[in-house]
This record gives sequence, structure tokens and C-alpha cells, in this order.
Amino acid sequence: MAIRITQTPAPVATSRRLRVAAYARISETKGNTPASLSAQISYYNQKITENPDWEYAGVYADAGASGTNTDRPQFRRLLGECESGRIDLVLTKSISRFARNTVDLLEVVRHLKALGVEVIFERENIRTLSGDGELMLSILASFAQEEAWSAVSYTHLP
Repeated sequence: MAIRITQTPAPVATSRRLRVAAYARISETKGNTPASLSAQISYYNQKITENPDWEYAGVYADAGASGTNTDRPQFRRLLGECESGRIDLVLTKSISRFARNTVDLLEVVRHLKALGVEVIFERENIRTLSGDGELMLSILASFAQEEAWSAVSYTHLP
């Protein structure tokens, strides 16, 4: 009896591009100008669209909004898009642009992590889905929060 060998093709890996968005924010009370926000938006538009592995999912930007709370219209919209499964990765310049309240920051990052959404904080080189991401985030977020509180304290001195 002859042995018969049947070859089955290997499954083709279908790698879809990551849906990437960015979050930018300026606080006009700190002397930042709308040009700074515009520069952040342009930077992220270019960075996302030039990466062939990424699909552009938008740049969300709040002007004149404090990072000490999450009550920012575009920030809330970004979170809603993540919750709807439309975003896989969020880029942001730094921890202080994303949030200056440590508790809020960690709650949001943990929520996004549970959804499978990673946040990359470029200045600090932190990726929230990495093993040490949350530890580093906790430490550096406390500095950002203290900086925000110090700025408020100095503006109220006689």
C-alpha cells in the first residue's frame, strides 16, 4: 500500500494595523500658546500617518484645560473611542500632558490596559503594557502632580 501525503497550506497571518490616536493638551494659565497645541497636533498627525504599521485614529486635544482632573472634553472623547474598541494605542507627549493627578492617571491607565489599549508617554519612554510601565508611571506621576500643586500654591501667595 502506498503512503499518501497530503499537504495543507499554513494559515496566512493577517496582521492588522494598530489603530493609533494621540492626546495633546496645553494649559493656557502656564503661558503656553495655541501655537504649542498646534505643534503637538501636527507632530502626532505626521508621526501616526507616516508609520505603515499604524492606522490613523485621530488626535484629541484640549486647550486651556487643567490636567488635574479628567473633565476635559477631548480627553473624555478619546476614552470613549477606546472603550468602543476603535483605538489600540494612545500616544502622548508626557505624563503631565495626560494627567497631573496620580490617582486619575493610574485609574485611566488601568482601565485602558484592561481594554487592551496601550498608552505611550514619549518623554518618559513609558509603555503602559510593559512589565515595569505602571511602577515607573506611579513614581513619575507623583512628581507631575506635585508640580501642578506647587504652581497653584505659588499663584495664590500674597
